Amino acid sequence: MKLISRIALLVLALPLGALAQQQGVSRDSITLGSIQDLSGPLAGFGKQVRLGMMLRVDEANEQGGVNGRKLQLHVEDSGYDPKKAVLAAQKLVNQDKIFMMVGHIGTAQNLAAMPVQFSKNVINFFPVTAAREMYEPFNKLKYSFAATYYDQIRLAAPKLIKEKNAKKICTIYQDDEFGLEVMRGGEAALKAMGTDYAEKTSFKRGATDFSSQVAKMKSVGCDFVILGTIIRETIGTIGESRKTGFNPTFLGSSAAYTDLIHKLGGKAMDGLYATMTVQNPYLDEASQPIRFWANKYKTKFNEDPTVFSVYGYNVIDAFIGAARKAGTNLNTESFIKAMDTMVIPPDIFGSAEATFGPQKRLGSNLSRLSQIQDGKWKVVSDYVKP
Repeated sequence: MKLISRIALLVLALPLGALAQQQGVSRDSITLGSIQDLSGPLAGFGKQVRLGMMLRVDEANEQGGVNGRKLQLHVEDSGYDPKKAVLAAQKLVNQDKIFMMVGHIGTAQNLAAMPVQFSKNVINFFPVTAAREMYEPFNKLKYSFAATYYDQIRLAAPKLIKEKNAKKICTIYQDDEFGLEVMRGGEAALKAMGTDYAEKTSFKRGATDFSSQVAKMKSVGCDFVILGTIIRETIGTIGESRKTGFNPTFLGSSAAYTDLIHKLGGKAMDGLYATMTVQNPYLDEASQPIRFWANKYKTKFNEDPTVFSVYGYNVIDAFIGAARKAGTNLNTESFIKAMDTMVIPPDIFGSAEATFGPQKRLGSNLSRLSQIQDGKWKVVSDYVKP
């Protein structure tokens, strides 16, 4: 009995983490997981996000890690397919035993994977999608950094519509959770202006021909088009429009804010507007801090960074800040406690301040307008506030 009593006292004296080891956190490492599109229609984005994350992970590990723990990043490919995203999440959560899912790209893919994560108390941290479902309905395991597609368009569209004196507003959107968010943001903006879409047309994920959709919008005389499109759909829609002499004002969301648009689409993309939350880091026009960062990126990966590289870098940087604040006894609850008092200040890339709280899971809902001018994105507005 004396021996049993002594053992009980020793157990009570142990720190909580010693009794129940946190998945993905060991004495000397933290295992993170991410799901990217490395082989599908967003492979360009997925590669850039992955490299941006890797740069910040390597920086942290070279400096001793996070509270003495080195970061390990496991990346799986979804091919931008929700079914593959579920399989990738199952591997990362159940086999690789990740502590957290970070920077997972794609709206439908995140929605498919989250139940797998939440069943094992794995946080979905800063997904690379701006859908409202990334923080609504409230779940303590959700954290989102980006102004939503819905709010981006809801707030920016009226400003641009009035500036262009547009009369007939149309939309073309991807027929899934992402595209619907953009379309609905425009719908809300137009309702507040006392009007509605003159035409709505959609396409299936992976489509490459947009001639029928463009013809439909042209036939009703649309002079302003809201794009629920990403890379090739943006290029395809605008390219087809230019060919047929259809030249409305085009407004996309941050999903279309990428240097791949003007690099792949060429001169025809000039004039496109898009909402954005951080600036694309052009080497020849950037500030000195951005040039320093971009040169480091290019030296390591032998290619120029992009805005999606910045997203990846910032995701890991924010994780590191909260994990350090959580202290040496890092677990899901201590991380949440740290995040719920976090203030992430504006950074060199032009992102707005982000704050979180016990009932606040979106860091910021601010975005700005940018336009492609002479083959490069130029910021053309301040943050558009509600």
